[in-house]
Amino acid sequence: MGTYVVTGSGSGMGKVTAEKLRDDGHTVIGIDLKGGDITADLSTDSGRKAAIAATLEACGGTLDGAVFAAGLGPGPGREHVILEVNYFGTVQLLTAFHSALAASGNAKVVVFSSNSTTTTPLVPASTIKALLAGNVDKALRPLKKFRDNAPAFAYGGSKIALSRWMRRLAVTPEWAGAGIRLNAIAPGAILTPLLQAQLDDPELAPAIEKFPVPTGGFGTAEGIAQWVMLMLSPAADFLCGSVIFVDGGTDAYFRSDDWPKPVPLTGLSRYLRLTKEFATRK
Repeated sequence: MGTYVVTGSGSGMGKVTAEKLRDDGHTVIGIDLKGGDITADLSTDSGRKAAIAATLEACGGTLDGAVFAAGLGPGPGREHVILEVNYFGTVQLLTAFHSALAASGNAKVVVFSSNSTTTTPLVPASTIKALLAGNVDKALRPLKKFRDNAPAFAYGGSKIALSRWMRRLAVTPEWAGAGIRLNAIAPGAILTPLLQAQLDDPELAPAIEKFPVPTGGFGTAEGIAQWVMLMLSPAADFLCGSVIFVDGGTDAYFRSDDWPKPVPLTGLSRYLRLTKEFATRK
């Protein structure tokens, strides 16, 4: 049995995932603002540092895996906190957990992305670039022009930046070479308390109900948790840097011809460089 850390363990998909891990006999260190084993505010640097310190103490220096499910959806005036929790709430913690994950020799990490990464148009490239550079204030500036819709673009931007950050690191010797498998799950419309609150809002409900979901209906936290468990299992030993969409077909609906694409020359150059690095280190 292993030891896993789960952020967002107090509700929704994180809670169901934590429960499944415990049911299978694993030790779970849950982090959340409420209802976690470790109470921490991931929207602040001090809160994230406190969560890191408490987790490393609780796990004894070894983690067999991690699930980063903590996140905030679009909400009025929440652009700043969305970026802090959704991006830095994963990046800062996961970076700090590297040594503990490497210590297990075969760790699995699941980062929660979103199908908003491919279904939200016009997300400013400058916001994504600024997040990847670690500058939240600079990331916020381009969002102001969207006014009331800024939270939606902050959400999409945070998840795009997070997914790119994960994919860049996943294939490096420091992560893949250390036996750590980084992957992301990209849920679509999942019937969590957050989505239910939006459905209960007369102004938001019509747009949500009309949004294309080819399979119909909404996904469930149980279904997403089952996917996460698979991504934490030995079946994922060869899964590295993938973003798995579990969204009822919405991503495919919007971009059926956009993926897959051939590797561009810049991608090939990076591939060759990384291949050389692996060969040198082994």
